[in-house]
Amino acid sequence: MAAPRPPRSADSPSRRPFLGLLSLPERRYVADALRTETVGGVVLLVAAVAALLWANIPAVSASYDTVRDLHFGPAALGLDLSLQHWAADGLLAVFFFVAGIELKRELVAGDLRDPKAAALPVIAALCGMAVPALVYTAVNTAGGGSLGGWAVPTATDIAFALAVLAVIGTSLPSALRAFLLTLAVVDDLFAILIIAVFFTGDIRLPQLAGALAGLALMWLLLRAGVRGWYLYVPLATAVWALMYNSGIHATIAGVAMGLMLRCTRREGEEHSPGEHIEHLVRPLSAGVAVPLFALFSAGVPLSGGALAQVFARPEPLGVVLGLVVGKTVGVFGGTWLTARFTRAELNEDLAWPDVLAVAGLSGIGFTVSLLIGELAFADDPGLAEEVKAAVLVGSLVAAVLAGVLLKLRDRRYRTLSAAEELDEDHDGIPDVYEAGNPEYHLRMARIHEEKAAEHRRLARAAADSRGPGGTAEGAAGSSAAGDRPA
Repeated sequence: MAAPRPPRSADSPSRRPFLGLLSLPERRYVADALRTETVGGVVLLVAAVAALLWANIPAVSASYDTVRDLHFGPAALGLDLSLQHWAADGLLAVFFFVAGIELKRELVAGDLRDPKAAALPVIAALCGMAVPALVYTAVNTAGGGSLGGWAVPTATDIAFALAVLAVIGTSLPSALRAFLLTLAVVDDLFAILIIAVFFTGDIRLPQLAGALAGLALMWLLLRAGVRGWYLYVPLATAVWALMYNSGIHATIAGVAMGLMLRCTRREGEEHSPGEHIEHLVRPLSAGVAVPLFALFSAGVPLSGGALAQVFARPEPLGVVLGLVVGKTVGVFGGTWLTARFTRAELNEDLAWPDVLAVAGLSGIGFTVSLLIGELAFADDPGLAEEVKAAVLVGSLVAAVLAGVLLKLRDRRYRTLSAAEELDEDHDGIPDVYEAGNPEYHLRMARIHEEKAAEHRRLARAAADSRGPGGTAEGAAGSSAAGDRPA
């Protein structure tokens, strides 16, 4: 094997590599996070398919609505909610809690802590939200539709995108996966802001004050180093319930609590508290909370007439075009323009079509898009169902188009991924990270010398087995002679 190529350094302070090799700690974090999200994404895909089958098979479709509308919970506390409502406001709070931790970690220890490194993915994510909103607005202005759903096509579902990668069997290099993850984290941040600003009802000050007091108490306990799930779980539940009854969407409580956790490591810590809790809660979020939300939200009727309405009415059509066209153009255009004007240099192992494929993947806007669709058209259930069908159709089209683009480069991706994983000296660190380490090269020299000696021994043994005058013996002799110093 050839010696690993050291990570490219910038040619000058003004030229910075884009989609270059991640640092080893960041690569390990991304790999761990995406492994869980990939498994959760497959479960999410199964839940979405199950919901569609349940809602569209005539023999059982009536039971879907019955189960989804089943109410339970303490009415005295304002929590007598339907099963669908519990999934959207309760379980998704867990999803946004993990999103809050991810965002905090990115801001203090990840790519977003460096303004120069953060500029490209942040601008790409912002353009990837602004362009779909503009596409939706243009379609509905021209068609006389409602502008209330402008935010529906702005979100990216990282779990569903990774499920698509798992299904089609494509191995993206870690830099592309990290870029997609960072896009999704920034997406989640602005989706949270959109929900908080544009989908807040009448605010009830006493309940809001109680929620803020609970958050303040949690902050004090965390700063004092108090531990114990038996303290934080009841407190978090109370904060969530108060936030729900305040008129602000309850998922905001999850984000706020996630942002409070410390995500920097202190001396002697293998993981920060935020990373530890994220590691514990992420499987619950990706494998339970989000799939159950999908089960009770993705069950929309998909008869021929319903699908025709997706392309006949401006609201669902705006969602489909926003996800498929707006997301791709926004993310790719924002990335290309930012790289051009900041003179960021694309990793020489990749090409702009790779960025285009990832931009296409960002058009998979499943979970948060469904949530915003429900909030945007809460007063028109029929239109809400059509918009949710449009989210499914748009995400499917985006997944297929991105999958085709990724498959065209799959051989290259597998080569790059194999090079990133190669560890010939078996020290637990991929060789590509040790190109500047003299001890690594000395270890590799010893390994190759031992291999060379073993091959010389095998050559002599093969020559001896063929007897005097054999060609193998001559070759072995020549080899041995060539190894002797002059």
